[in-house]
Amino acid sequence: MAVRKFIIMDPKDNVATAITSLHKGEAVELAGGKSLVLKDDIVFGHKFALCDIAAGEEVIKYGQPIGRATQPIPVGAHVHVHNVEGQRGRGDRVESLPHPGAVSSQGHGCCCG
Repeated sequence: MAVRKFIIMDPKDNVATAITSLHKGEAVELAGGKSLVLKDDIVFGHKFALCDIAAGEEVIKYGQPIGRATQPIPVGAHVHVHNVEGQRGRGDRVESLPHPGAVSSQGHGCCCG
């Protein structure tokens, strides 16, 4: 029985998560008889691309976007903060917030006012 080396959480995912350390040049077997060759060392818990991911394309894990590629990510490459930016909790991306007591277009006060 082969030892599982990575997991894919959802069929829509374009990344897999290593559950053991993997090495550059190592071939990993995917479902359906497919395989890919890793372009980088992948440490335990880190991700690698299951397909080419274009710059600006969403990185999908758990069937949900977890970020956006900041550069092209080739199949088998390490996927991490050096080539993905998160889309959640980005205070630097918040557009001007209504001031306390502002009234929405529906006539309701905002939740903070």
